[in-house]
Amino acid sequence: MNIRPIEKKDNMQIANVIRAVFISDNYPKTGTAYADVQLDFMFETYNKPKACYLILENNGLIVGGAGINQLDNSNENICELQKMYFLEEARGKGFGYKIIMKCLEKASQLGYDKCYLETLPEMLLAQNLYSKVGFEYLKAPLGGTGHTSCPVYMIKKL
Repeated sequence: MNIRPIEKKDNMQIANVIRAVFISDNYPKTGTAYADVQLDFMFETYNKPKACYLILENNGLIVGGAGINQLDNSNENICELQKMYFLEEARGKGFGYKIIMKCLEKASQLGYDKCYLETLPEMLLAQNLYSKVGFEYLKAPLGGTGHTSCPVYMIKKL
């Protein structure tokens, strides 16, 4: 498995991976990343200063990814960990930890003070990973992501 920055040619494949995770795990489709307009334009979304998206690739096939970007509708120097999803074949092997650490390292390099995330209550393994790397729970959301079906909020000081 290889972790690398997203390329334009990856757009369709990573969008399909993220949608496949929502379908296979029966997650809500509205108020989540599944419904985000930028899902089909991930390279363009993250191809700017203070953002990055990393792809997890297995023998040329994309099996997951995660990114950071400025937190929408926030004036604070906070990035958001976004669209961190992996197909079943890539789960439980330490790749989530590796990719999140690379994202947090990049966030620090880009000068962010904190990293925020929102997730679904049923994503308990993901929440365990976020806690393991230093994220703490918040009682209310920050910014305005539009992810109304994601009522679990976490933040980490960088």
